[in-house]
Amino acid sequence: MADFPGFIAVETGDDDNLPLAIAWTLADGRVKHTLIQPDDGWLDDELNALGGYSLEELESLGVSPLDVIRELENDHFSATLFTAGISDDEAALSRLFDTFGMDPFVELAPAESLYPQLSPGVWFRLRGELFGELGFEPLRPEQEVQVMLMLHQRLSEAE
Repeated sequence: MADFPGFIAVETGDDDNLPLAIAWTLADGRVKHTLIQPDDGWLDDELNALGGYSLEELESLGVSPLDVIRELENDHFSATLFTAGISDDEAALSRLFDTFGMDPFVELAPAESLYPQLSPGVWFRLRGELFGELGFEPLRPEQEVQVMLMLHQRLSEAE
């Protein structure tokens, strides 16, 4: 079975770097996804920053930020992960790690950098077309990484 690059996406609330959900791929192409329980220090009095989730939903269905970090560490320690929205994902991951006084142990790179043969902007156009073809939403991290994975497979086969 082929090794796939690691793709990652983080869903944030209205407060742009408030991590609500995260997804990443494994080398075998599987996708891990979870909601994230908000740390008490992340929430002011404005619960409207939770995007489409309720606080109860995040607390009951999500996992703790520390558990997210541990799982990511088990899967991708000292790895470069590829993302469609590098600055947003970096800010959300920084907030996750900062909560525990840790430096991120993964680096993020733009997913389009995996395909130097493509002209600038072509990867984003193909990504958008694939979202439309599948009926997926770019704001859902599990769907975002699935699209990046499928697009990688298509582009790899085309070489």
